[in-house]
Amino acid sequence: MLDVRRLRLLRELARRGTIAAVAEALSFSPSAVSQQLGVLEREAGLPLLERTGRGVRLTPAGRHLVGHAEAVLERLEQADADLAEARGGLAGALRIGAFPTATRAIVPAALTALARRHPGLEPMVSETDPAAVAHALRAGDLDVALVHEYDFVPAEPEPGLATEPLYVEAMYLAAPAAENPAEAPAESPAPPGGPAGSGGSDQGAVLRGHARAPWITATPGTLCHAMTVRACQAAGFTPRVRHQVDEFATVLALVAAGQGVAVVPQLGVTGPADPAVRLTRLLMERRTNLAFRSGAGAHPAVAAFGTALRAAVPPDLAGSRAGT
Repeated sequence: MLDVRRLRLLRELARRGTIAAVAEALSFSPSAVSQQLGVLEREAGLPLLERTGRGVRLTPAGRHLVGHAEAVLERLEQADADLAEARGGLAGALRIGAFPTATRAIVPAALTALARRHPGLEPMVSETDPAAVAHALRAGDLDVALVHEYDFVPAEPEPGLATEPLYVEAMYLAAPAAENPAEAPAESPAPPGGPAGSGGSDQGAVLRGHARAPWITATPGTLCHAMTVRACQAAGFTPRVRHQVDEFATVLALVAAGQGVAVVPQLGVTGPADPAVRLTRLLMERRTNLAFRSGAGAHPAVAAFGTALRAAVPPDLAGSRAGT
C-alpha cells in the first residue's frame, strides 16, 4: 500500500524540482526526504526517480504517480470537509494568507463577521505574497489564502489548488502633481503582446509620458513588480527603477515627495486624497481570488471564511466583482 505522506513528498518534488527545496519547504532534512522517496520506490516496485548529475528527475512512472497523488490528496481534502460538516460547529485554527492591501481593507471586517457567527473558530492571518501562496497551501502551512493577478501577469494554473473569484480593482498611475509629463497623444494603439483591453484611449500614452521618469516598483520576484515592468515594456520602454517598496502607502508618500512614479491598485489609494499626488486611471485591472487546496472548498471553515470575505468587499469593488 502506498503511503500518502510519501506521495505528498513526490508531488512536492515534481513542483519544486530538487530534494533540497522539498526538504526546506516541509522542514525535513534532505537525507530524510531521499530516504522516504526511496521507500516509496520500493512500495511502487519500480524506479520513480533518476539521477541527473547532482539532481534528480521523475521517471515517466513517477510523473504518472504524481497525477494519482493529486487525485488522492484531493479526495482526502473532501473527506476532511465531510467530517467537519458532520461534526457540526466550527472550531480550531484556520490559517489564512493575505496580501497587505486586502489585510488592511477587507480581512478585518471579514474576521469580525466570522467571530460573530463561529466563535469557536480561531482564524490566524499571515501576510503572504501571492507568489508564495501555492507552496504554502500545498505544504499545509495555510488553509486558505487571497491571491491576485494582473492583466500583464496572469495566474498560471496550480495543480492541487482551486480558486474562486472575489473582486476586481482598477489600476492607477500615481505621479507627483507638480510634475509636467511629456505631452502624449489622446489615443494609443494596443501594444503588441499586451492583454485584452491594454490599449484603447490612453494607457500606453500615459505610461510612455513617464518613460524618462524614475519609477517606484515593488521588490523583484513579486507579482506587483512584474506587473509594472511588463506594462511599461508593452508601452515601449523599460522603467528606470529608483526605489523598490512593497507597501503602497509608502509608495504614494515617495511619489508625493517627487521621488518617482508608480502603478498602484485601487485598494492602495484608499483614504484622503493627497493633493501632491495625481492619479490617472489605467485600463488594466487587478483581480483577487480566494485559493485553497483542491477538494477543500466545501470545508465548512473555508466556506465560512469565503462568505465573510464576500460580505466585506467594499461596494465600489463589489460592482466589478470577477465572474459577475
